[in-house]
Amino acid sequence: MMKSTSEIIAAFRDAMHGAGIAPPDRIEPDGLLHRFHVEGDRAGSLNGWYLLHLDGRPAGGFGNWKSGTRATWTAAGARLDEAERERVARLIEAARVKAKAERRAEHEVRAEEARREWSRTVAPDPKHPYLLAKGVKPHNLRQLGGWLIVPLFDAYGLLWNVQRVMPDGVKRFRPGRAGGLFSPIGDLANPARLLICEGWATGATLHEETAHPVLCAMYASNLLPVATAARSAWPGAELVICADNDRCTAGNPGVTKATEAATATGARLIVPEFPAGAPGTDFNDLVALRRGERAA
Repeated sequence: MMKSTSEIIAAFRDAMHGAGIAPPDRIEPDGLLHRFHVEGDRAGSLNGWYLLHLDGRPAGGFGNWKSGTRATWTAAGARLDEAERERVARLIEAARVKAKAERRAEHEVRAEEARREWSRTVAPDPKHPYLLAKGVKPHNLRQLGGWLIVPLFDAYGLLWNVQRVMPDGVKRFRPGRAGGLFSPIGDLANPARLLICEGWATGATLHEETAHPVLCAMYASNLLPVATAARSAWPGAELVICADNDRCTAGNPGVTKATEAATATGARLIVPEFPAGAPGTDFNDLVALRRGERAA
C-alpha cells in the first residue's frame, strides 16, 4: 500500500507514461485540473491535462485533448466510485470548454495579425525564384519583400492565416490556426469538380493542367478536414483528392492521409505514378519530369 505523496505521484506519472503521455516536470496533487505542454506540439500549446487528489482514496485523471487520449487513475488500481467519476468528468468538461474558448480567442488575435500582413502585400513578381523553380504562375499569391504570401481561408471565405514562402522554397506558417484552412486556386462559384491536394505549387500545377479549381490543404493531415469542409460547402461538386506519393517514406503518409480523406468524404482518389528510379512525390514533380522528357 502506498503511503507517501511521492509514491502516489510516482505511480500516477507511471500511469501517464503507460498511456503514451509524457507528464510535466511537476505534478500538483491538489484536486484541480492542470494543463501542460505536450512534447512535439506547437510551442505555447497546452493540450495535455491532469488532475490528482489525495483526499481519502488518491485518484485522478489525465489525457491529451489533441489526440483524444483520456484515462482515470486510482491508487492501487481500485476503480473510481460514481461520485468520483462524476467529479472528474465535470472538471474535465469545464476545462475542455475553457481551453476551446481560449484557442478560439488566440486564433482570432492571430488572424487579425495575418490580415494586417496580407493588407501590406503587393502583386507578386512572376519571376520570383520559387515560381520559376516550380514552373507555375502566381495565381492567388501576393508578395511581401522577398516572401511569397499564400493566403489560407476557411470554407466561408474568411482569411485566418498565411504561409510565407522564401526564395529558396523554405515555408513558414504564421502562428495561429491552420487546421481546416486551405488556399484556393480557380473559380469556386459553382464547381462541377473540385480538386484537393497538399502543397500550393502542386495545386497551381493541377489547376494549370486541368483548369479545375483546387483547394490546397498545405499538409497531409489537413486533407481530411479540408475535404470535409468542401463536401459541406460545395455539395454538388465531385471531389477529387490528389495525393502526394511519398513512396520513399515509411507508411507513405501522403497516400495514407489522402485515402483516409477520400474514404471519409466519398471523394475520388488519384495518385501520381513515377517511373522506377525517378525522383519526385507530387503532381508538380510529375509534370516537371514529363516536361524534361519532352525537352530532352
